[in-house]
Amino acid sequence: MSATSFSRRDSLKLLSASVGLSLLPGQSQAQPAAAPAPFTYCLNLSTIRGHKLGFVKELEVASKAGFRSVEIWMETLENYLKEGNTVQDARKLINDLGLKIENAIGFAAWIVDDEATRTKGLEQLKREMELLAQIGCHRTAAPPMGATEQPGLDLKKAAERYRAILELGEKTTVMPQLEMWGFSKNLSRLSEVMYVALESGHPGARVLLDVYHLYKGGSSIESLPLVGKPAMEVFHVNDYAANMPSATITDADRIYTGDGVAPIKKILQSVKAPDRPLVISFEVFNKKYYAQEPLLVAQTALNKMKAVTKGIG
Repeated sequence: MSATSFSRRDSLKLLSASVGLSLLPGQSQAQPAAAPAPFTYCLNLSTIRGHKLGFVKELEVASKAGFRSVEIWMETLENYLKEGNTVQDARKLINDLGLKIENAIGFAAWIVDDEATRTKGLEQLKREMELLAQIGCHRTAAPPMGATEQPGLDLKKAAERYRAILELGEKTTVMPQLEMWGFSKNLSRLSEVMYVALESGHPGARVLLDVYHLYKGGSSIESLPLVGKPAMEVFHVNDYAANMPSATITDADRIYTGDGVAPIKKILQSVKAPDRPLVISFEVFNKKYYAQEPLLVAQTALNKMKAVTKGIG
């Protein structure tokens, strides 16, 4: 036996011994990283907006209720700033409360056919995006504001207009989420918002869907798996009662998740992503809830969201 072969065998023995020593009794090999939680629980502040609390107290209620994520309304933020507060004040408040602003709700008329109105809408949206970026919010809702009453919006033109605001989003770091409104004469169905998002040809295109709006607009939830997980970052959750036909149900009829007949578990099972949490945001405009203590409403919303998502992994 040569010295060279002996050295190789000796090296193999030493390597084997070192591996054995690395797994002493009571120790185990490193486990694979745990899968991310399927959902981030978020409160759309519409839920307590009817209490007329204002920007500060709305955020305080959400934080105290246990939410770490919220959707704010542009009007409420702008009123806060008009009262003499600064963007720095807003950012400090958000950080001190341990909150993340996941999305903002605004109503700029970016999609309409009238050029003058659309130009004003784009200017409004740009101002809102620049403001949101300063407080650390990097998404904003982009509903078909101004194009809800008359049917026949050219979806190809809508896609071009959506691409324009996506490019604006790239510059401001606040990306518009194309929102479906089930009551609208345009962009009321899943197929329509998906066409506009896809036809925009922009990698940042995202759709903002809602349990209520899927029902109101008559979209089949069986089509949700076709949307594709990258297309959704925020999803609005709520419920509706059995005696509420889609033709007559309104925004104000939305109720807590699990209190109605919406197939919420099936919907969320279809839209959850395997590699990152989906922000599910509770959004209602219920006058009965507005008559209750806001903290109770927010706490109930969180508890019922957790209950309805239990077992969805």
